[in-house]
Amino acid sequence: MSGEFNLLRFTAMLGKETRQILRDPSTLMIAFVLPMMLIFLFGYGVNLDTSRTRIGLSVQDQSEAAASLAVAFQSSRFFEVAEVADADALGKSLVAGHIRGFVVIPQDFGRMALRGGGTIQVVADGSSPNTASFVASYAEGVRQTWLASRPDAMGRVKGAALTPPISINSRLWFNPELASRFFLVPGAIAIVMTIIGSLLTALVIAREWERGTMEAIMATPLRRFELMATKVVPYFVLGLGSMTVCTLLAVFVFGVPFRGSPLALLAIASAFLVPALGQGLFISSATKNQFVASQVALLTAFLPSLMLSGFLFEISSMPRWVQAITYVVPSRYLIPSLQTVFLTGDDWGMFGRDIAVMLGFGALFFALAIGATRWRIA
Repeated sequence: MSGEFNLLRFTAMLGKETRQILRDPSTLMIAFVLPMMLIFLFGYGVNLDTSRTRIGLSVQDQSEAAASLAVAFQSSRFFEVAEVADADALGKSLVAGHIRGFVVIPQDFGRMALRGGGTIQVVADGSSPNTASFVASYAEGVRQTWLASRPDAMGRVKGAALTPPISINSRLWFNPELASRFFLVPGAIAIVMTIIGSLLTALVIAREWERGTMEAIMATPLRRFELMATKVVPYFVLGLGSMTVCTLLAVFVFGVPFRGSPLALLAIASAFLVPALGQGLFISSATKNQFVASQVALLTAFLPSLMLSGFLFEISSMPRWVQAITYVVPSRYLIPSLQTVFLTGDDWGMFGRDIAVMLGFGALFFALAIGATRWRIA
């Protein structure tokens, strides 16, 4: 076996691998059809935006203050209000799931409001914690806004004018509409690249062993690193092509802003594909069985990318021991960079750090893959 790199030999094996991919419809479907399905799923099916929540309202006071607060709730863009006099009936509606919470404006509310006080009761459905928190916080926001608009309650005591309340002018950078698809769709691109990089590549060496063609490859002068390269390059190109399709869909179909440069996106995506492909090759070389390789890739690549990368769940809200595990998940370093290049722009200080970490993981996985590739028949 020749110890020198041979370009003709490498090109021939690369062409063979490319033709094998083009002749396999399932690979092309996973590379292009499945990514589009995932992008549409996360763009349309997964929606974390705060929408109008149906709540009940019981007004038990006949004062002007109670009536104006009721109007404030009814005109809120966050609530769809059903007003019912009986608070017990609202409790039954909450149990039945017809409403997500209810607000009770008690008797003597108007008299207490004139004294600068006044208490309302907010009841939310705790079986859905996110919605319950939304109902409680926005109900308090409606009350505070209403209270700030009543100088007779806040600004006058015995005819003396007090200092007007502080006004807050809030600005939301990068995503003023708080549209969840703006960070879900770039995160979905990371999941797509994980599928192509790890799940598809996890089958390539195992397929050669199962089909009995690995022995024929061993009889050629092909070196181990040349074999790895011929397996990696087509899937690297496939991954970049799929990323390009997903990016075009994100920008032109879902309206996700792209404020960075194509060069930054290409550098980030290329750096992530290195550990993804290396991990897939290592799994494929170590297992030598397509079914086992696919299961191992699912458990060690796809699920961590989905659950532990910060894509769906904030890493800072996880237990500390889980946060420690996320540091060995390569997609943890991809998703923040992807979201930054889409929503913020180029930040090469951040990109350079994440790219270096991902390339370090890639070098480790490729070293393991080369070591796990048996080059003789035992």
